[in-house]
Amino acid sequence: MQHGSREALLASALLEAADTLSDSFDAERYLQRVSDHCVEIVGARAAGIMLIDGGEAVSLAASSRQQDVALDLLAVQHLGGPCLDSYGTGRPVPPVSIGAAHAASRWPDFTQRALRHDIAATFAVPLRRRESLLGALNVFAPALPDHHAPPEEHWSVRLAQVLADAAAVGLQNHRLYAQYRALTGQLQVALSSRVRIEQAKGMLAERWGTGADRAFRTLRQHARRHRLPLEEVVAGVIDGSVDPCGPGD
Repeated sequence: MQHGSREALLASALLEAADTLSDSFDAERYLQRVSDHCVEIVGARAAGIMLIDGGEAVSLAASSRQQDVALDLLAVQHLGGPCLDSYGTGRPVPPVSIGAAHAASRWPDFTQRALRHDIAATFAVPLRRRESLLGALNVFAPALPDHHAPPEEHWSVRLAQVLADAAAVGLQNHRLYAQYRALTGQLQVALSSRVRIEQAKGMLAERWGTGADRAFRTLRQHARRHRLPLEEVVAGVIDGSVDPCGPGD
């Protein structure tokens, strides 16, 4: 892949990774797209993302290319693998030969499964946002990179880390967005309820020629006496279906 082409793909991927402020956001689809971009940009055979909470995988997503292989290689890591290592240290796991790792008994279940899928090499980078670790991005390569740079400075690892960092930011931004939307909805419901209560208080106070506080106490007493939610009594007063006893009764 030409250098300029890779830059264009990376720019497009980062722009897409930032687009998470939507009610229609689908986390699984989002992580699959990040994995797809990683495969295309670094020339991998497949890639996948493991979201981790409390040291255990809570969600898996894999690239469209060889999705079954990637998901299988992520799932087998519950006993150890590149994702858990990267998440545990908060640092990349540099490119490693699957054959060498298997011979050294490193991640025995994972490497045995990788050899079965004809995966030659792998590396992983953490999904992190400042001090927050969300999981790891695992790349499955057709061959071990042969470059002069130290493994941790290899361009494929650095590009994958950029994508993983962007995904972590996108996920956290969506979480904040969802929390904001939920809080806004709760405040709107509370405000609407308050307005309706004030409306019902005013109607009863005018009808009975009494104060608003006395009207509200009567509303509350009626709700308790009949074991009804206050909001239901208020709605009934407004639409005329409920007539609480007046303060003189």
